[in-house]
Amino acid sequence: MLTYDLLHPQLLAGLAAAGHGDRVVLADGNFPLRAGTNPSVPIVHLNLRPGLVTVLDVLEPLLGAVPVEAATVMASPDGAPVPAHDDYARLLGGRAALSAVDRWAFYAQSRADDVALVVATADQRLCANLILTVGVRTAPAGTP
Repeated sequence: MLTYDLLHPQLLAGLAAAGHGDRVVLADGNFPLRAGTNPSVPIVHLNLRPGLVTVLDVLEPLLGAVPVEAATVMASPDGAPVPAHDDYARLLGGRAALSAVDRWAFYAQSRADDVALVVATADQRLCANLILTVGVRTAPAGTP
């Protein structure tokens, strides 16, 4: 029995196949999945209806299942603050700093060969996309 909150079989399989340095794309409801991702990467569709499921809904249990060493967000085209980014920073809680890139750089990163998994959400917030870089799991203190 799993002892953490993430239970979705396809998400667990995708994360289990990812290693240090691999990336996971959490795509909002406006993200161009066909053109914006590597066609060889599995996509987990959690976009049930507008607003259900959000990137934040996926991020929270995901952080309990996998270490994250970096996070990249899509900057607003006009440079305005993106409220979703504040939510991500709060949940990351210092585990990984957020870096922002423009829309086209974000799409390029989403199509890269080191992307292991894409999660399609129905998040309606603009620029709510997030790329997580998988970190390392360290041995517990006192382990030989």
